[in-house]
Amino acid sequence: MPTYSFRCDAGDVFDAVFSMSEVPDTTVCLHCESQARRVPPAPFLSQAGSSAYGLIDQAARSAHEPQVVSGSLPGASRATPTRYTTNPLHAKLPRT
Repeated sequence: MPTYSFRCDAGDVFDAVFSMSEVPDTTVCLHCESQARRVPPAPFLSQAGSSAYGLIDQAARSAHEPQVVSGSLPGASRATPTRYTTNPLHAKLPRT
């Protein structure tokens, strides 16, 4: 069941649980027993930033229009790999 917030004239705020079909506009305050009006809820604002939305949009686009990749992989090093040995006979061994 959903929870609804209420505020009385004295400024006390409390939550009450009602079914969606039976939620009243006013109810009795739990603290001072006066009439309390229902407080409209704050809008839900997403915590995701623009970079997160950009990734979501890019993933949705790539599902239908794959991006063409040319060149090396991003982040791949172009430097020659370091050699662990200087023995020329080791160069003839198979690489895994």
